[in-house]
Amino acid sequence: MVEQAPVERLVEVAIDAAGAGGARTYTYSVPARLAGLELGEAVLVEYGRRQALGVVMGESGRPAGGVKLKPVIERVRADGPLLPGLSLELARWIAAHYLAPAAFVLRAMLPPGMLERLELVAEVRPGREPDASLVDADRDLLRQLADGPRPARDFAAPEGRAGLIRRLRGLAARGEIDLDWTLLAATAGPRYERWARTTEAGRVAAAELADGHRIEGRPLGPRQLTLVAELAGSPAGIAGAELAGRHGTSALAGLVRRGLVEVEVRERPRRPLGGRTAGRRGSRPEASVLTGPQAEALALIRRALAERDATPLLLDGVTGGGKTAVYVEAIASSLELGRPVLVLVPEIALALPLVDRLRADLDARIGLLHSGLGAGERADEWRRIRSGSIDVVVGTRLAVLAPFAELGLVIVDEEHEGTYKSDRTPRLQARDTAIRLAELAGAAVVLGSATPAVDTAGRVRDGAWRRVVLPSRPSGAPPVIEVVDLRLELAGGNRGLVSVRLGDELGGLDRTAGERAILVINRRGSASVVMCRDCGTVQTCPECERPLVFHQAGMSLRCHHCGTASPLATRCPHCASPRIRYLGGGTERLEREVRERFPGLRVGRLDRDVVERKGAAERLIDAFTEGRLDVLVGTSLVTKGLDIPEVTLVGVVSADIALNLPDERAAERTYQLLAQAVGRAGRGERPGLAIIQSYQPDHPAIQAVARADPGAFYDAELASRRRFGSPPFGRLVKLTIGLEDAEVAERDAGALAEQLRARAAERGSDTTVVGPAPAFLRRRAGKWRWNVVLRGSDPVALLDGGPDAPWSVDVDPESLL
Repeated sequence: MVEQAPVERLVEVAIDAAGAGGARTYTYSVPARLAGLELGEAVLVEYGRRQALGVVMGESGRPAGGVKLKPVIERVRADGPLLPGLSLELARWIAAHYLAPAAFVLRAMLPPGMLERLELVAEVRPGREPDASLVDADRDLLRQLADGPRPARDFAAPEGRAGLIRRLRGLAARGEIDLDWTLLAATAGPRYERWARTTEAGRVAAAELADGHRIEGRPLGPRQLTLVAELAGSPAGIAGAELAGRHGTSALAGLVRRGLVEVEVRERPRRPLGGRTAGRRGSRPEASVLTGPQAEALALIRRALAERDATPLLLDGVTGGGKTAVYVEAIASSLELGRPVLVLVPEIALALPLVDRLRADLDARIGLLHSGLGAGERADEWRRIRSGSIDVVVGTRLAVLAPFAELGLVIVDEEHEGTYKSDRTPRLQARDTAIRLAELAGAAVVLGSATPAVDTAGRVRDGAWRRVVLPSRPSGAPPVIEVVDLRLELAGGNRGLVSVRLGDELGGLDRTAGERAILVINRRGSASVVMCRDCGTVQTCPECERPLVFHQAGMSLRCHHCGTASPLATRCPHCASPRIRYLGGGTERLEREVRERFPGLRVGRLDRDVVERKGAAERLIDAFTEGRLDVLVGTSLVTKGLDIPEVTLVGVVSADIALNLPDERAAERTYQLLAQAVGRAGRGERPGLAIIQSYQPDHPAIQAVARADPGAFYDAELASRRRFGSPPFGRLVKLTIGLEDAEVAERDAGALAEQLRARAAERGSDTTVVGPAPAFLRRRAGKWRWNVVLRGSDPVALLDGGPDAPWSVDVDPESLL
């Protein structure tokens, strides 16, 4: 009987390489000695003429053409698989859907620096006595390993690196040491500390001392007596640094020598929420029962949990309509089934208020994940999620890439927000990615918004997604909405940012009753245009040619598109005139104007400049919530998620900033901003007032908010989208090229557009190729930029994998600018 050859195992490996190497996956064979290789593990493979780090993405079939496959060289030690199977499935989908290189997707899923440091690490095998026949050089290497594992590069190597590696491999072959390729965290590995606890002899000695008896040997000193008693009362042990601070290092060292205390090394996890007290900051008292619509929504969610149905449910509720109460009950239902939950929020500033509410209402382990965390905090939270030590993860868009092994429920709060779309590779849309994650996991999906995205509303109307309307607030009442015509203000001589009507209401705030106000202006800085009064020259960014914005706080001019900063110019760069004028205004100017006009009001500012300072947004929101500020001035950040019953006044200082941008989502964004802003007022017992200031008071988006008529707005927007084949009636892809030579950029853009048109005609594709056209920011970072836009039912298919650099590919773009 002829023995059958063992079936060769083939795996799909993503190579951690820049350029084309990281854009696709490769097939490798698995040698018999690595038969236990798991999906998600890191491996060392031959790539071209070098060895490279890779990650096993899945099983693979043999490629066509009889290509001879290379074997996996070695498994890389990294505390088990880097990513669970669910994350690997999601990674493959992201790479295919958004035409993103697999290597970039994997790096986005891992803590920063995790793949940066691959080392050959030696470690003495436990319980092994050195062979008596070892030569001195080998014994010297073992002595260097006495304190624990050590990377090969850290050894003293008189024979040179090649000789050192041969000697280490020889020791590994003889069974003296383990020698493994290992991933050592370059920036945010686990943090460790020494802990002390009493030994059995120490516990006996402590009991005898407590009874007034002497112990054998030399008497203990006063500090040692106190230390032994303290440790005896803490069976789990106490951190060594803490003990040394109270009793000194010599007292602890003496007890260790006498065998009364032992010291061990433990991981010291970083906890973003470690020093924060759980509490429902700014929320109303919990309602005893849910309203009818809330109960209906919860019933649908529980059914989806039981059936593992990932069909999205839209919670379409007025601002303050009780969406968070439904979230809490839905999360509790998922946790009762033993299944973890992912909650996405659009901004870092919104994460903490929601976390506070969840920690107050749920007995659950809650984690926080966003880009504002330190590298160590983010890495430790990632490790906790991967180990299954977190029940609920709250975070911004990067949290959708967390290493979940399983999920029961996915919640996307404020699902309409454009910040869910990433502006760097992989350019994923976190809401859509979360829905796909739920489909892969069999999890229920809840999308919450008072102003749903137009494409979301379209999918609901077509019956693809479910919807429950929360039509009223459990407490409070909708605010009264007034529109102020800024043209009349200007004609009346008011050149400030605050209208007479809004100023009257600010001056009438009842501070003794705790009344507060929110003022919204969706622009940072003190002046949006710096212009010469003689020749009209506007000072622009040297990199992208956009107007520079004056920031009084730092006395500088800054570009809000590329970040370039320039010193203030005392003379016009064109005509040398000293007559420089600062026009327009942003959050800094509005804050200053309110402080000057109303010196009795305590004013704070929340915008991107503040959020970039770690912890600043949290402190500011807490101060406003707790009544230590009367007025909160900010950009769109202050229109999201703040649930403060004492806010009785909201002023939208300029509703026109984004209204006339040449982008098909301009009206949608304006409507959402205004509706979200006015909804912050009147959430408590006191009535609310919202004042919208505009130069275009009759615009349909503004009137839809003023009349509380969202249906009319969505009807008009969906009709327009259907006419142009925009989402949800089609898909978009934006291709952008940026080159230092303007003529070459235009020529290459035209060539690609013609190539794609010809390909579409040849294949009978319904994809329309629009452009090329100059990008809204024609020049950025010294490069001239052109866009080509594809519209159709499946425009991605036309790209055959996407154009290579210098083109960037944005699938499902948030903006066509």
